[in-house]
Amino acid sequence: MRTTLDLPENLLNEAMKLTHTETMTAVIVKALEELVRKSKIKDLKKYKGKIDLDIDLLDIDLNEIRDRH
Repeated sequence: MRTTLDLPENLLNEAMKLTHTETMTAVIVKALEELVRKSKIKDLKKYKGKIDLDIDLLDIDLNEIRDRH
């Protein structure tokens, strides 16, 4: 999607340097992906301590899982 944005040039340049990103599009996409990722993590944190997983009921053998290739 094409759009026109008025962005602070110094902020954009700094973001490109810090992320080793060569294009403006790539750094904006990276920033949006990070924003979405952080937002999803924030939403998941509200469940901390509220979900009780009974490992015995799940019958998970971690050694068997780790041995698979």
